[in-house]
Amino acid sequence: MQGWIKLHRQIQDHWLYKEKRIFSKYEAWIDLLMMASHKDTKFIHGNELIELEKGSFVTSELKLMERWKWGKSKLRGFLEILEKDGMIIKKSDHKKTMITICKYSVYHDSENENRPQADYEQTAGRPLADTIKNVKNDKEDINTSCRKSQTYDEESVPFQLSLRLLHNIRKTNEAFKEPDLQKWSNDIRLMMERDNRTEDQIKYLIDWCQQDSFWKTNILSPAKLRKQYDQLVAKIKSANEKKKKSPHDILTKRPEHWPERKPLTKEELRKIEELEAEMPF
Repeated sequence: MQGWIKLHRQIQDHWLYKEKRIFSKYEAWIDLLMMASHKDTKFIHGNELIELEKGSFVTSELKLMERWKWGKSKLRGFLEILEKDGMIIKKSDHKKTMITICKYSVYHDSENENRPQADYEQTAGRPLADTIKNVKNDKEDINTSCRKSQTYDEESVPFQLSLRLLHNIRKTNEAFKEPDLQKWSNDIRLMMERDNRTEDQIKYLIDWCQQDSFWKTNILSPAKLRKQYDQLVAKIKSANEKKKKSPHDILTKRPEHWPERKPLTKEELRKIEELEAEMPF
C-alpha cells in the first residue's frame, strides 16, 4: 500500500489520543514525529537561546516518561535503538534533551502537494516499479542520513579516546585488526552524552582495564567498555580498598633483639593523658 495521508497535529488533542495508556513503541515514534518542529525557529529556554532546526524539538527524559507512561530504562533503550538505526539524533545536557528526526522532510513533506495538477497526473501514471524504487530510496535516505552526518574529526575527544583504547590494546596484541574508529568514536560519544561519563573517567578506565590480566582480553571495543562500565568501576574500588591497610595490618610483634619494655611511671602516664586531652579528635 502506497501514498500519503495527512495527520494533523491537532489529533493530539482528540479524546482518543488523550486516553491514559502505556504507549507502544509505534505510538511513541509517531508522537516524536508530531512533536518535531515543522520549520526552523528560535526560542528562549531558561537563560539560553535555542536555535531549533526543522524536524527537531526540545524535551526531557522525565517528560517523555510521563507522557508515554514508561520507565527510565525502557525510554533510554528505545531512544538508543532509534539512534542506532539512524532515525534520530539525541543530544542531552543537564537541562534538556534535544531530539532531531533524521530526514524529517520524508515524513512531513508530500512530494506532489505543491506541484501543478498536470504534473501530478503524469507522476501518478508512472509504472509501479518506479514508485517502489522511489519508496525504497526514501527509506534508504532515512536510515543513512544520520550516520552520514556523524563524522568525527581526528582531533575530537571521542576519536582521541578511541585511539587511546586501540593503542593500549596493541601493547599486548600487535596483530589486533584495524577497527572502525568512526563507530568507536560514536560509542564513546554515547558514553559521554548519554551516560554522563567524563573524558578523564573514560581515560582512567581505558588505562586500567588494559593493565588488568582479565579485562584486557575482554574489553576490546568502546561498546564493551560502555557495557561493563559499572562493573569495572566496582572492581577498581574493591582493588583500591584492599591496598589500604588498617591499623590491625601493621606489624605489632616486637623484634627479639629489642630490650623488654619497662612499665610507664605515674609521671609519664600523666603526660600522656594531658597530650590526649589536647588532641582535636
